[in-house]
Amino acid sequence: MAPLVVSRDPALVQLESWIERIWDQARAFGLDPYPTHFEIVPATIMYEFGSYGLPGRFSHWTHGRAYHQMKTMYDYGLSKIYELVINTNPCYAFLMEANSPLENKLVVAHVLAHCDFFRHNAFFQRTNRQMLETASVNAERIRRYEFDHGTLEVERFLDAVLSIEEHVDPVELPRDRPGGPGAEHEKPAGARQTAYDDVFALGRSAEGAPARPERRARRVPAEPQRDLLGFLMEHSSELEDWQRDVIAIVRQERLYFVPQMRTKILNEGWASLWHSRILRELELPEDQYTEFARLHSSVAAPSRRSLNPYYVGLKMLELIEERWENPSAEDRERLGMTGGQGRAKIFEVRELESDLSFMRTYLTKDIVESLDLYIYAYEGGEWKVVEKNWERVRDQIVRSLTSYGIPYIAVEDGDHKRNRELYLKHYFDGDELDTRYTEKTLHYVHQLWGRTVHLETVVDDKPVLFTYDGSRSSKATL
Repeated sequence: MAPLVVSRDPALVQLESWIERIWDQARAFGLDPYPTHFEIVPATIMYEFGSYGLPGRFSHWTHGRAYHQMKTMYDYGLSKIYELVINTNPCYAFLMEANSPLENKLVVAHVLAHCDFFRHNAFFQRTNRQMLETASVNAERIRRYEFDHGTLEVERFLDAVLSIEEHVDPVELPRDRPGGPGAEHEKPAGARQTAYDDVFALGRSAEGAPARPERRARRVPAEPQRDLLGFLMEHSSELEDWQRDVIAIVRQERLYFVPQMRTKILNEGWASLWHSRILRELELPEDQYTEFARLHSSVAAPSRRSLNPYYVGLKMLELIEERWENPSAEDRERLGMTGGQGRAKIFEVRELESDLSFMRTYLTKDIVESLDLYIYAYEGGEWKVVEKNWERVRDQIVRSLTSYGIPYIAVEDGDHKRNRELYLKHYFDGDELDTRYTEKTLHYVHQLWGRTVHLETVVDDKPVLFTYDGSRSSKATL
């Protein structure tokens, strides 16, 4: 591990000593984190990093808005970021300057468990472990585009791209740039001879002039494509090279965060499990035991209105470990469990599962009842519990994790009506789109595509088509 800081400050020297002890205890438990560099930063820096997601990331007003909201909550004592850890090799973790000594100890243990998870979970294996350097390079490229094309022009374009930044394919392996690893290297008909050799500009010849109309062998895309950002980057004929590069940057950085979205419950549960065990194993000063109990219980407390990932992940891992350590007679007979495998089982879960598979496989009747999980809804002017059947509760949780709360919208046709109109479809799962947001976002998609844009969805249980042609929005029942 890199040293915390070179200083004679007694408090920092003591913290550095505790970090070494916590590291040794984590290794003794079998954790295998990346080397981790810790820095202590003031609240302004912590919330700046939190709002940007990564230190050194490109500037945009949405990051400033997030900073203002988060910092205001902190200033009024409504919330606090104790730590921020970056999935890189080595990992970088930032501790809040205002943390108490005990808070820093707990946070260090929590961070090291996260770093172990980053290193070993299957869904992180293809992530960019040099993302800090990559984000800085990306930010420099965008600053260069601001110099070349004007700050307002680049900001206007980023407004459009960021309005749909979540619409990437969450199961697609990230590729850094068009033409890079994972990209297709064969040039399709109509490929442009630019720095982006594999970018297919629909309806354009190699020289950039409109191509002659030809009968198309198949539609583009051949199958519905969930990666809206990638489709626009590759197929829009209205974009300049620098604009394609900006989309590639936003898409690349979004894909970097996808594994964290896919493993939130399991990752936080894993970190909470080990921070509690590591600190219990160490000999804390007597005056810190009460503070430790209070802090841990506040982090891993159940919520009446939502799933607390720290609590649910922690409790599920504990129950899984107990089940495989001391299986019931039924489990021994039906599943062939032999007992004594609890620790090995949770390490296997940490390595192989995402939240979706974790909840679908291990959220049993006993766990649902033990955690008192239920479904509630707003009925008759008040919130009511409407379902406690364990299978329906499990299925509802699994369904909510399928798209991480992001509407499933796919490109159905990039040449709708044979007029290069873009046809999108929302795969309705019971949650309607916000009409005002939908109409505004279609304006942005039109800005990126350059032609009429359609979106099929469901409103009031009826199929509806939203359309924006560059001057007028419309809505029609299908």
